[in-house]
Amino acid sequence: MTASYSPNFDLGKRSKKKIKFIIFHYTGMKTESGAIKKLQDPKSKVSSHFYIKKNGDILNLVPVSYEAWHAGISNWKNYKSLNSSSIGIEITNPGHQHGYKNFSPKQIISIEKLLKYLIKNYKVDNRFILGHSDISPNRKKDPGEKFPWQTLAKKKLAWWHRLDLKKIKKFRKVELNSKAEKNKFFKNLHKIGYNNIKGLSTIASNKYLTTAFQRRFRQSLINGKVDKECYLISKNLI
Repeated sequence: MTASYSPNFDLGKRSKKKIKFIIFHYTGMKTESGAIKKLQDPKSKVSSHFYIKKNGDILNLVPVSYEAWHAGISNWKNYKSLNSSSIGIEITNPGHQHGYKNFSPKQIISIEKLLKYLIKNYKVDNRFILGHSDISPNRKKDPGEKFPWQTLAKKKLAWWHRLDLKKIKKFRKVELNSKAEKNKFFKNLHKIGYNNIKGLSTIASNKYLTTAFQRRFRQSLINGKVDKECYLISKNLI
Protein backbone atom coordinates (compact mmCIF):
# COMPACT_ATOMS: atom_id res chain seq x y z
CA MET A 1 0.00 0.00 0.00
CA THR A 2 1.36 3.41 -1.00
CA ALA A 3 0.54 6.76 0.60
CA SER A 4 -0.53 9.28 -2.03
CA TYR A 5 -1.92 12.48 -0.58
CA SER A 6 -5.27 14.10 -1.37
CA PRO A 7 -6.18 17.39 0.35
CA ASN A 8 -9.91 16.73 -0.03
CA PHE A 9 -11.10 15.73 3.43
CA ASP A 10 -12.63 17.21 6.58
CA LEU A 11 -10.04 18.24 9.14
CA GLY A 12 -11.81 16.96 12.25
CA LYS A 13 -10.76 13.45 13.23
CA ARG A 14 -13.36 10.73 13.76
CA SER A 15 -13.25 7.76 16.09
CA LYS A 16 -13.06 4.13 14.95
CA LYS A 17 -16.52 3.54 16.39
CA LYS A 18 -18.06 6.06 13.99
CA ILE A 19 -17.01 4.01 10.96
CA LYS A 20 -19.90 1.73 9.96
CA PHE A 21 -19.67 1.43 6.16
CA ILE A 22 -17.30 0.58 3.32
CA ILE A 23 -18.41 2.07 0.01
CA PHE A 24 -17.09 0.96 -3.39
CA HIS A 25 -16.88 3.20 -6.44
CA TYR A 26 -15.48 2.99 -9.93
CA THR A 27 -13.68 6.02 -11.32
CA GLY A 28 -15.83 6.33 -14.46
CA MET A 29 -13.02 8.10 -16.29
CA LYS A 30 -11.13 7.29 -19.49
CA THR A 31 -7.68 7.21 -17.89
CA GLU A 32 -6.29 6.10 -14.57
CA SER A 33 -3.90 9.04 -14.34
CA GLY A 34 -6.79 11.44 -14.92
CA ALA A 35 -8.83 9.82 -12.16
CA ILE A 36 -6.01 9.99 -9.63
CA LYS A 37 -5.30 13.60 -10.56
CA LYS A 38 -8.97 14.50 -10.02
CA LEU A 39 -9.02 12.87 -6.58
CA GLN A 40 -5.97 14.91 -5.62
CA ASP A 41 -7.18 18.21 -7.09
CA PRO A 42 -8.50 20.64 -4.44
CA LYS A 43 -10.85 22.15 -7.04
CA SER A 44 -12.64 18.83 -7.66
CA LYS A 45 -13.79 18.51 -4.03
CA VAL A 46 -13.86 14.72 -4.34
CA SER A 47 -11.65 12.05 -2.81
CA SER A 48 -11.58 8.56 -1.35
CA HIS A 49 -9.60 6.86 1.36
CA PHE A 50 -8.21 4.19 -0.96
CA TYR A 51 -7.61 3.79 -4.67
CA ILE A 52 -7.09 0.45 -6.42
CA LYS A 53 -5.21 0.76 -9.70
CA LYS A 54 -5.65 -1.49 -12.73
CA ASN A 55 -2.46 -3.39 -11.80
CA GLY A 56 -3.77 -3.98 -8.27
CA ASP A 57 -1.61 -1.40 -6.52
CA ILE A 58 -3.42 0.25 -3.61
CA LEU A 59 -3.01 3.95 -2.89
CA ASN A 60 -3.98 5.49 0.45
CA LEU A 61 -5.24 8.98 -0.45
CA VAL A 62 -6.87 10.01 2.83
CA PRO A 63 -6.22 8.57 6.32
CA VAL A 64 -9.23 6.57 7.51
CA SER A 65 -9.42 8.69 10.65
CA TYR A 66 -10.59 11.60 8.48
CA GLU A 67 -13.77 12.01 6.43
CA ALA A 68 -13.14 11.74 2.67
CA TRP A 69 -15.55 13.21 0.11
CA HIS A 70 -16.84 10.26 -1.88
CA ALA A 71 -20.47 9.46 -1.02
CA GLY A 72 -22.29 12.77 -1.55
CA ILE A 73 -26.04 12.79 -0.98
CA SER A 74 -26.59 9.27 0.32
CA ASN A 75 -28.50 7.12 2.76
CA TRP A 76 -28.88 3.54 3.96
CA LYS A 77 -31.33 2.41 6.60
CA ASN A 78 -31.42 5.28 9.12
CA TYR A 79 -28.02 6.67 8.14
CA LYS A 80 -27.72 9.80 5.99
CA SER A 81 -24.77 11.62 4.36
CA LEU A 82 -22.55 8.57 4.62
CA ASN A 83 -19.22 10.36 4.22
CA SER A 84 -19.10 10.80 7.98
CA SER A 85 -19.51 7.08 8.74
CA SER A 86 -17.82 5.36 5.82
CA ILE A 87 -14.56 4.36 4.16
CA GLY A 88 -14.50 5.10 0.43
CA ILE A 89 -12.67 2.91 -2.10
CA GLU A 90 -12.24 3.99 -5.73
CA ILE A 91 -11.28 1.44 -8.38
CA THR A 92 -9.94 2.15 -11.85
CA ASN A 93 -12.69 1.37 -14.38
CA PRO A 94 -13.99 3.52 -17.25
CA GLY A 95 -17.57 2.90 -16.09
CA HIS A 96 -20.81 2.82 -18.04
CA GLN A 97 -20.08 6.04 -19.91
CA HIS A 98 -16.71 4.99 -21.29
CA GLY A 99 -16.94 1.27 -22.02
CA TYR A 100 -17.53 -0.47 -18.69
CA LYS A 101 -15.03 -3.32 -18.22
CA ASN A 102 -14.57 -6.34 -16.00
CA PHE A 103 -12.45 -5.63 -12.96
CA SER A 104 -9.01 -7.16 -13.44
CA PRO A 105 -7.93 -10.28 -11.48
CA LYS A 106 -5.23 -8.19 -9.79
CA GLN A 107 -7.84 -5.62 -8.74
CA ILE A 108 -10.06 -8.34 -7.28
CA ILE A 109 -7.15 -9.77 -5.27
CA SER A 110 -6.45 -6.27 -3.91
CA ILE A 111 -10.15 -5.70 -3.13
CA GLU A 112 -10.15 -8.90 -1.07
CA LYS A 113 -6.94 -8.02 0.78
CA LEU A 114 -8.10 -4.50 1.55
CA LEU A 115 -11.51 -5.69 2.74
CA LYS A 116 -9.98 -8.28 5.07
CA TYR A 117 -7.78 -5.57 6.58
CA LEU A 118 -10.61 -3.03 6.97
CA ILE A 119 -13.17 -5.50 8.32
CA LYS A 120 -10.69 -6.72 10.93
CA ASN A 121 -9.58 -3.26 12.00
CA TYR A 122 -12.92 -1.40 11.90
CA LYS A 123 -15.39 -4.23 12.65
CA VAL A 124 -17.58 -3.45 9.62
CA ASP A 125 -20.62 -5.71 9.18
CA ASN A 126 -20.65 -7.22 5.68
CA ARG A 127 -24.23 -5.95 5.26
CA PHE A 128 -22.75 -2.46 5.42
CA ILE A 129 -20.26 -3.08 2.61
CA LEU A 130 -22.04 -1.35 -0.24
CA GLY A 131 -21.79 0.15 -3.71
CA HIS A 132 -22.32 3.83 -4.46
CA SER A 133 -25.46 2.88 -6.37
CA ASP A 134 -26.91 1.27 -3.22
CA ILE A 135 -26.69 4.48 -1.22
CA SER A 136 -27.43 6.92 -4.10
CA PRO A 137 -29.61 4.88 -6.50
CA ASN A 138 -30.95 7.82 -8.52
CA ARG A 139 -27.50 9.34 -9.05
CA LYS A 140 -25.00 6.52 -9.39
CA LYS A 141 -24.40 3.19 -11.14
CA ASP A 142 -21.02 2.31 -9.65
CA PRO A 143 -19.32 0.00 -9.00
CA GLY A 144 -21.81 -1.67 -11.35
CA GLU A 145 -23.03 -5.12 -12.24
CA LYS A 146 -19.54 -6.44 -13.01
CA PHE A 147 -18.35 -5.90 -9.46
CA PRO A 148 -17.67 -9.34 -7.86
CA TRP A 149 -20.14 -9.22 -4.97
CA GLN A 150 -20.92 -12.93 -5.09
CA THR A 151 -17.23 -13.90 -5.13
CA LEU A 152 -16.57 -11.64 -2.15
CA ALA A 153 -19.56 -13.03 -0.28
CA LYS A 154 -18.22 -16.58 -0.62
CA LYS A 155 -15.21 -15.36 1.37
CA LYS A 156 -17.46 -13.59 3.91
CA LEU A 157 -16.36 -10.19 2.59
CA ALA A 158 -19.78 -9.02 1.34
CA TRP A 159 -23.50 -9.73 1.56
CA TRP A 160 -25.28 -12.02 -0.91
CA HIS A 161 -28.35 -14.23 -1.00
CA ARG A 162 -28.24 -18.01 -0.43
CA LEU A 163 -30.25 -19.04 -3.49
CA ASP A 164 -29.03 -21.15 -6.42
CA LEU A 165 -28.80 -18.80 -9.42
CA LYS A 166 -29.55 -21.59 -11.90
CA LYS A 167 -32.66 -22.70 -10.04
CA ILE A 168 -34.18 -19.25 -9.61
CA LYS A 169 -33.47 -18.13 -13.19
CA LYS A 170 -36.71 -19.83 -14.31
CA PHE A 171 -38.59 -17.13 -12.36
CA ARG A 172 -36.93 -14.33 -14.34
CA LYS A 173 -39.45 -12.08 -16.12
CA VAL A 174 -42.28 -13.99 -14.41
CA GLU A 175 -44.82 -11.46 -13.16
CA LEU A 176 -45.73 -11.41 -9.49
CA ASN A 177 -49.07 -12.94 -8.57
CA SER A 178 -50.54 -9.85 -6.94
CA LYS A 179 -50.10 -6.21 -6.03
CA ALA A 180 -49.57 -7.38 -2.45
CA GLU A 181 -46.46 -9.31 -3.53
CA LYS A 182 -45.12 -6.26 -5.33
CA ASN A 183 -45.69 -4.13 -2.23
CA LYS A 184 -43.95 -6.82 -0.19
CA PHE A 185 -40.93 -6.62 -2.52
CA PHE A 186 -40.50 -2.91 -1.83
CA LYS A 187 -40.97 -3.49 1.90
CA ASN A 188 -38.17 -6.03 1.63
CA LEU A 189 -35.95 -3.45 -0.09
CA HIS A 190 -36.56 -1.02 2.76
CA LYS A 191 -35.68 -3.72 5.31
CA ILE A 192 -32.49 -4.46 3.38
CA GLY A 193 -31.55 -0.77 3.61
CA TYR A 194 -32.76 0.99 0.46
CA ASN A 195 -34.77 4.17 1.04
CA ASN A 196 -37.39 5.94 -1.05
CA ILE A 197 -35.95 8.82 -3.04
CA LYS A 198 -37.22 12.20 -1.95
CA GLY A 199 -38.65 14.50 -4.60
CA LEU A 200 -39.63 11.68 -6.94
CA SER A 201 -42.94 9.96 -7.55
CA THR A 202 -43.38 6.51 -6.05
CA ILE A 203 -43.17 4.96 -9.53
CA ALA A 204 -39.91 6.73 -10.39
CA SER A 205 -38.39 6.05 -6.98
CA ASN A 206 -39.32 2.37 -7.12
CA LYS A 207 -37.71 1.96 -10.54
CA TYR A 208 -34.42 3.43 -9.29
CA LEU A 209 -34.51 1.21 -6.21
CA THR A 210 -35.26 -1.90 -8.29
CA THR A 211 -32.44 -1.08 -10.70
CA ALA A 212 -29.96 -0.56 -7.86
CA PHE A 213 -31.09 -3.80 -6.22
CA GLN A 214 -30.62 -5.72 -9.49
CA ARG A 215 -27.21 -4.15 -10.11
CA ARG A 216 -26.17 -5.51 -6.72
CA PHE A 217 -28.04 -8.80 -6.25
CA ARG A 218 -29.28 -9.87 -9.74
CA GLN A 219 -26.39 -8.74 -11.88
CA SER A 220 -27.11 -10.66 -15.07
CA LEU A 221 -30.23 -8.61 -15.90
CA ILE A 222 -30.77 -4.97 -14.95
CA ASN A 223 -34.05 -3.70 -16.35
CA GLY A 224 -35.71 -1.89 -13.41
CA LYS A 225 -38.70 -4.26 -13.55
CA VAL A 226 -39.84 -6.32 -10.58
CA ASP A 227 -40.24 -10.03 -11.31
CA LYS A 228 -40.54 -13.26 -9.32
CA GLU A 229 -36.77 -13.80 -9.33
CA CYS A 230 -36.13 -10.39 -7.76
CA TYR A 231 -38.88 -11.01 -5.23
CA LEU A 232 -37.38 -14.35 -4.14
CA ILE A 233 -33.91 -12.83 -3.80
CA SER A 234 -35.24 -9.96 -1.68
CA LYS A 235 -37.15 -12.41 0.52
CA ASN A 236 -34.04 -14.54 1.04
CA LEU A 237 -31.89 -11.55 1.97
CA ILE A 238 -34.10 -10.57 4.88
